[in-house]
Parts: sequence; C-alpha cells; structure tokens
Amino acid sequence: MTTAYRFSFGPWNIHTGADPFGPEVRPAIAFGRKVKLCRELGFQAMQFHDDDAVPEPEKKTPAQLEKAAVEVRKILEAEGLAAEFVAPRLWENPLGIDGGYTANDPAVRHWAIERSKKAIDIARGLGTKLMVLWLAREGTYIRESKNALDSHKYLLAAINAMLEYDKEIEIAIEPKPNEPTDHAYIPTIGHALALASQAADPSRVGGLIETAHALLAGLDPSDEMAFALSLGKLWSVHLNDQNGLKFDEDKSFGMANLRAAYNQVRILELAGYAESGRYIGLDVKALRTQKAGADLRHLTNSRQLFLALVEKVRTFDRKLEQQCVADRDYEALEMAVIAHLMGLK
Repeated sequence: MTTAYRFSFGPWNIHTGADPFGPEVRPAIAFGRKVKLCRELGFQAMQFHDDDAVPEPEKKTPAQLEKAAVEVRKILEAEGLAAEFVAPRLWENPLGIDGGYTANDPAVRHWAIERSKKAIDIARGLGTKLMVLWLAREGTYIRESKNALDSHKYLLAAINAMLEYDKEIEIAIEPKPNEPTDHAYIPTIGHALALASQAADPSRVGGLIETAHALLAGLDPSDEMAFALSLGKLWSVHLNDQNGLKFDEDKSFGMANLRAAYNQVRILELAGYAESGRYIGLDVKALRTQKAGADLRHLTNSRQLFLALVEKVRTFDRKLEQQCVADRDYEALEMAVIAHLMGLK
C-alpha cells in the first residue's frame, strides 16, 4: 500500500499559549499567515469551527455566511488547500452554559440547532460536506439536573434537523467522556455510532475519534478506531497524545505513548484509511513553555512521527507475525514489535 496520507489541522492549533491559569505567552498569528504555514508545513487542509471561518455567524444571513465562507475558500485554494470540516462552536456562547442540544430550556435547544444550520451554510461556502459535532457541554455536572432519556432524544432531533436542512452533508460525532462537563452523554465511539444508527439517514452520520478522548475514557484509541472502521464510519481522526487520565492535554502525537501511537497507525493501515481520501487531523497544541518562533514543532513533530510509524508498520516482518500468532507465542510477537520500533537486531 503506497497511498499517501493527507493531513489537516485547525487554526486553534497555532495558538498563544494561554490556559485557564495564565495569560498569553506568545503573540497571536494572523489567519492568513496560518494558511500559508499550513501549506509550508506539508499539510493539505484546514479544519474550522464556524466562527474560525466567519466571525459572529449569528449576525449574518445564510447568503451572507456562504458568501463570506467563499472568500475564505479562495484564500485556501490560493495555497492549494481545502477545508476538511466545519464544527459549530456552541460551548463558548453564554446561551450554551447548560448545553446546547440538550439544554433544559427549549429556546436554547432551538438556538443550538439554528446555529448549527449556520455552520452548514459556512461549510457549503468552504466547499466541504463534513460537519463535526463535538458535544462539549452536552452532559451534566449534576446528573439529576437533566433527564438523560430526554437528552438523547434531543441530540437525535438536532442531528435529524441538520440532515434535513442540507441533503448532502455528512455529520461526524466526536465523542469525549468529560471536560468541560463532568460527564458527557456521548463518551465513546460506540455511543456515537449507536446514536448515528437511529438518525433519519444513518448513511450520513459517522464519527471522528480523538486519541486523547479515548484515553480519557480509559480505552485503547486503536480499538476505538477499529470499531468505527469495521463499520465504515471513521470519517476523520484527531491524533494527539495524553499523559494519563487528566485534562485533555493535546500533546504531540506519540510523545507519551509510542506503542499506542504505533497501533493507531497500524489499524489505519490495515483498514486502508489513506485510500478513503479522508484526512489525518492533528489536534495538537504547543507546550505553554515553547517560545515564539519555535512553536510549530508540535505540528511538524506529530506529522513526522506519524509518517515514521507508517514506515514501521509497512516494514514489520509479516511472516514473523504470522508465525508468532500460529504458535500462540505472543511474548515473541511483543518483543518483535518493540525491537522493530527501537531498531534492535
């Protein structure tokens, strides 16, 4: 298999280093510069929240949204880039403090759906059919504060409303078990695809798996990917890494769990993911301690390591693997994998 992988990242992945405990530590970089950097770093597409592409989308009509997005598309295409997806950013609006699609207030649920339709208008202008739903505040801090039976029905209704609004869009649900909520309603890809199966058009609803989100759920990211891939439902990935069960760190891919990174690449290779034409998204962030001028290494390092692991997967001794499996000698197989990763003879 020689098909080349295509890579993407979002504008938020080149950032100022601000966090909940401190201010910016690096100067902001203008969007136009980020687009040029995307191409210069060897990426083929950018990911977008709705307001990354078109600021203040709720103040614009559908026609105005699409027109503004077309202008952004021209900027991308001038650099040979595409837009991978658009995601409605509900969680930063004060209206979404109790969730958007699952809020107790029906007026807020209506707002969330209407905001999502605007994101679809933007996606249309950008030239992408893929919508990503990260259900950031669709959960609770106090379980008794919502009726979970109703909440799942509200989520399904919102997805159906989007599918009805545009007959061509695809929706990829991005699961995460916690943060910013205490407990999210759709914590794993199994939950996401179960919900997808009940949609008005299940063929247009799939999933996006993020490494760190799977690790936060105590799961193996490669197995989560395998589950979605086996159903033809893995429509994007956010590769990064995570140092234990804590906040979502978005570390550079493979920097904390090299063996787990190898297995994620291995399952993508086994499934022929590159041949699908879908992107390898890198949702990674520079360390807060990284100085300006050296704050893009998280992107280049992640892409470099991914491609190095592709080579490791493709050059692993398949005959040895088959023999170890036939002999049920998994200790030998494990050592063979480690030796291959370390370059041992």
